[in-house]
Amino acid sequence: MQVSVSSKYQVVIPKDVRESIGIEPGQKMEVINYNGIVQLVPVPELAASRGLLKGVKNSFERSDDRAL
Repeated sequence: MQVSVSSKYQVVIPKDVRESIGIEPGQKMEVINYNGIVQLVPVPELAASRGLLKGVKNSFERSDDRAL
């Protein structure tokens, strides 16, 4: 599948690709340049990340040689 770059350097993501990975209008995309290959990675909304770190231990013990 090929797309063209407009005079404003814009690219239209084909409909079947948008639908298959659930891209919505206004969604943020991370643009990654990997050795001349451009990758667009959808950035999940903050609400979708809720609970991601649930259960992670957030306390620790200091070594005896460390002052509080």
